[in-house]
Amino acid sequence: MTIKVRYFASLKEMLGRGADEVDATDIMTAGGVWHSANPNRPLPENTLIAVNMTYVTLHAHVKDGDEVAFFPPVTGG
Repeated sequence: MTIKVRYFASLKEMLGRGADEVDATDIMTAGGVWHSANPNRPLPENTLIAVNMTYVTLHAHVKDGDEVAFFPPVTGG
């Protein structure tokens, strides 16, 4: 059972990778996905999270086969 994880923009640069796959056996939330893929890094403040291309909170439930994306807030001018 796996969850696909994607990182965008500055998160991708910070982590040095654009994607991961994590074992979904013990993960139940989007926040848990981050901590499973990045156990020694706290989730940066204001990070946006999407599960299957829908914005969610850290506490959103995830399941096998989901895609969870993390990206910094978008600013424009």
